[in-house]
Amino acid sequence: LYHQFIGTPVSTETRELLERVIERSVALQPGVASVEVIINREKVRLAANQFKYCELSGAMLDVKVVVVYGQAEVHVRLKYEAELEYPLMRVETVSEVTS
Repeated sequence: LYHQFIGTPVSTETRELLERVIERSVALQPGVASVEVIINREKVRLAANQFKYCELSGAMLDVKVVVVYGQAEVHVRLKYEAELEYPLMRVETVSEVTS
C-alpha cells in the first residue's frame, strides 16, 4: 500500500478521489474486509507547489485496514507518528472470528 501510492500527484481538489481509489485498490486484495483512507487536507494544501498540487507523502496518510484470514481478524493502521518522524505501520488488534 505505502510504496504503491507515495509520490502520486494530489491536490486539495483530488484528495478525496485519491482516498477512494486507494481504498478500492487495497480492497481488491484477498482477505481485506474494510479499508479507510484519510489524506490530510491541510498537509496537502501546505505542500502544494505553484501548480496547486504536490506529491503524496507518508506524512499525509492515515490508513486503517481490516483483514480476515481463517479465524483471525487483524486491524492494521498506517499513520504518521510525529515523535518518530515516520509513517509507522502497525498491528492494532488481533481477534478470533466466531461464527
